[in-house]
Amino acid sequence: MKLARLILRWCGWQLLEPATYPRQSVICVAPHTSNMDFIWGKLYYKAVGQRAHFLMKKELFVPPLGWIFKAMGGIPIDRSRKGNTVEQVVDRFRAKDDFAVAITPEGSRKARDRWKTGFYHIAEEAGVPIQLAVIDYKQKRVGIFEQFVPTGDLDKDIRYIRSKYHADQAKKPHLFAES
Repeated sequence: MKLARLILRWCGWQLLEPATYPRQSVICVAPHTSNMDFIWGKLYYKAVGQRAHFLMKKELFVPPLGWIFKAMGGIPIDRSRKGNTVEQVVDRFRAKDDFAVAITPEGSRKARDRWKTGFYHIAEEAGVPIQLAVIDYKQKRVGIFEQFVPTGDLDKDIRYIRSKYHADQAKKPHLFAES
């Protein structure tokens, strides 16, 4: 915990910490344009003494990397059936009292016109808040800056959440589409 905090501070990162961490939450992490986002995110959670799981396609969970990913909180997801991911993650929330999962709504480091909405549907179906998290390379800030409770109005809520993120925060701004 102290080592992770020291590494982040030594690298010039400011930690954004909410007053409290809910026992269960979906963590919306954006913009996601670099593999380094994962490193800074994992260091942040280690530094603040929290555990956040993350989703990866099941094909990446082969030994020995699969063991490492699982130890770090990775959850293998079978993406062969459309819509199945939401159900798989909601089941995890129902099975555990303490569970947080970090999801990048872009679903990729590549440029995208629109976000995937699975993170929203997971939070809504599980009845948990969405924590808005950023890895802001421009201001060197990492962490959670706001908590949001889904209202049930998907379009309005996604517009609101997206408005909180900007391309100039990304490691590679040209890969983040603002709209």
